[in-house]
Amino acid sequence: METLPFCPVNFARPGSVSLVDFSFNTRPFPTSIRKQSLGITRASVAVETQNPKLALIKIGTRGSPLALAQAYQTKDKLIASHPHLAEDGAIEIVIIKTTGDKILSQPLADIGGKGLFTKEIDEALINGDVDIAVHSMKDVPTYLPDKTILPCNLLREDVRDAFICLTASSLADLPAGSVIGTASLRRKSQILHRYPALKVEENFRGNVQTRLKKLHEKVVQATLLALAGLKRLNMTENVTSILSLDEMLPAVAQGAIGIACRSNDDKMAEYIDKLNHEETRLAVACERAFLLTLDGSCRTPIAGYASKDADGNCIFKGLVASPDGTRVLETSRKGPYTYKEMMEIGKDAGEELLKLAGPGFFGC
Repeated sequence: METLPFCPVNFARPGSVSLVDFSFNTRPFPTSIRKQSLGITRASVAVETQNPKLALIKIGTRGSPLALAQAYQTKDKLIASHPHLAEDGAIEIVIIKTTGDKILSQPLADIGGKGLFTKEIDEALINGDVDIAVHSMKDVPTYLPDKTILPCNLLREDVRDAFICLTASSLADLPAGSVIGTASLRRKSQILHRYPALKVEENFRGNVQTRLKKLHEKVVQATLLALAGLKRLNMTENVTSILSLDEMLPAVAQGAIGIACRSNDDKMAEYIDKLNHEETRLAVACERAFLLTLDGSCRTPIAGYASKDADGNCIFKGLVASPDGTRVLETSRKGPYTYKEMMEIGKDAGEELLKLAGPGFFGC
């Protein structure tokens, strides 16, 4: 395993921000706490009202610190590609509260449904309240809403999961009966498959800061978080160790950011086209073809990852599991790193696991 060095925590960005069904506290918070007490950061957002100029681009996003970091990353890339957007008020960030943000008392699998963290943002996009939508791709359903397209993926961040604990250096070092906090059935199933003596608290909800706070309060003994999110929040000092891909296969599209626009909005499509990272887009398409083929239920742990090897080929690994981790099915593929072939790789891998799983495996 790899241990990351300490780095300071800082999340504060200027910008024009609007809110839809969202409340927050703008009091300043400490931006850095040493690892011994788990660095807990909160983002405070200033709403700029002094510039009445109509924004050229309204970016729709969730309101969590991570979602805002991704929205600001998108804004920065838009300005870098289109210098005229650097003018004050040219880009506005609109915060939209989603179903997944509103219901925090239940595990995600129990809430069910598609698009828990995207539906309201997509509706705002379709209705013209925003011009583009910034999503964590792992939250995006395999079927996009009518009248929208998602032609752009930013350069993918590290796809691995981070182990965070105050008392142990790895999952293997935790004593029997230790409780791991994660709302992800994918993580739960892989943890229990390798370490059946551990326990998992499934209703471990909230943003990164909330979950770290719960860990600090000893609600659980450890947790797993996406390394990509911790890097974007500049919070990697909280990482105890990084799980290898063999230990924990990531969620489909983990670490990737997607930017959607209306299908008839050529101007916005042109803006975001220059932001697209094609290698990431192809990898995400392959993984989502795998997920679409499986059409997993709300309670089916699924993992998948496509990458490019040293020879330029696509290497794909896929996994499905029972929620309790007693049954894990895996497959892999290799082929040309092109859209047509990678879509076929994802589909073919999904079909293989469907056959191996048998009837009833993917039922709710």
